[in-house]
Amino acid sequence: MERPFDVITFDCYGTLIDWEGGIGAAFTAAAALDRVTLDRTAVLQAYADVEPAVEAEGYRSYRAVLAETARRVATRLGWPLTGTQAGFLADSLPDWQPFADTNPALTRLVAAGYRLGILSNVDDDLLAGTLRHFGVTFDLLVTAEQVRSYKPAPGHFHAARRWIGGQRWLHAAQSLFHDVSPAQSLGIPVAWVNRKNELWPNEGHAVRTFRTLLELADWLA
Repeated sequence: MERPFDVITFDCYGTLIDWEGGIGAAFTAAAALDRVTLDRTAVLQAYADVEPAVEAEGYRSYRAVLAETARRVATRLGWPLTGTQAGFLADSLPDWQPFADTNPALTRLVAAGYRLGILSNVDDDLLAGTLRHFGVTFDLLVTAEQVRSYKPAPGHFHAARRWIGGQRWLHAAQSLFHDVSPAQSLGIPVAWVNRKNELWPNEGHAVRTFRTLLELADWLA
């Protein structure tokens, strides 16, 4: 069977890495040091609201984005977080774990002959800390630090296109806002990894929709 694509790129945090688990655990542990109890659902909802707004204010390092996001989320939830404490989120990021299906799926794709890449809203050193969790080597790594912008801005996709050239390219991601919609707008084939069983009226515009990376691997490999 001929492969339908040559290169598969992924968003990292939320698609390959359980970022909600990582964020929730980091906030819970840091707040507990101040004897504050936070509701995980409230933390994640506030984080989802705040982080894109911080990123949209102009480029700053992702460590700075995480610190500012942590401060604003803490304020919203009534936790008096000091500036010196706000680095806890970036410090925890390299320990955030892959989803259970991530490494089996990536291994299958490499064995099937695909070249793999990551397009991530993160700093180079933070991504380097995450790469140790994967059992494969990625051919392409594009970070916010390299392109000086954050998805859904198109910088990551333009940089990937320059590297990929005329090869057949599929981008796979969980976030509609950060990845699926901007990839579509640029004419890049995209697979939606709908891990949270969300509803999206334009779902039919994705090449395919999958609940897990193993389903994606079944289709591609």
